[in-house]
Amino acid sequence: MSARLDYNKVDPRGTQALLGLRKYIEHSGLEPSLVDLVNVRVSQINGCAYCIRAHTDEAVERGESHRRLHLLRVWPEGPFSERERAALAWAEAITHVGDPLDQAPVDDAVYARARAQFADSDLVALTYAAIAMNAWNRLAIAFRKPDPALAG
Repeated sequence: MSARLDYNKVDPRGTQALLGLRKYIEHSGLEPSLVDLVNVRVSQINGCAYCIRAHTDEAVERGESHRRLHLLRVWPEGPFSERERAALAWAEAITHVGDPLDQAPVDDAVYARARAQFADSDLVALTYAAIAMNAWNRLAIAFRKPDPALAG
């Protein structure tokens, strides 16, 4: 599959805005390892090969284990803390918010689980992290962003 166009070359202002959001998330106080898990999981759901590879590599560079990353797709059964599980459930709910088969995409139980683990400011930052990753995924998928690391 070939790339369609380079959205950043066409107008870098959108990328700059998303990078500003990334900087906010990095300085929010959320654990980078938690953001890494959210980034990889959201990218798995959306099927963004570029982002799965890039954020898996980042997570490993920061010390995340290959074992946990392999089990991320089945995180409810994997070796994750309750805080991580709450974050992943929240990120999944946000990612599926437009799914017509889901009657209550961000239901009260998912919200209560997240509230039990995160202070207000952390929950807002976590929400922005999921939103940002969804935005990056949609750009990469829509414009078929090539990943030299995946070239055959």
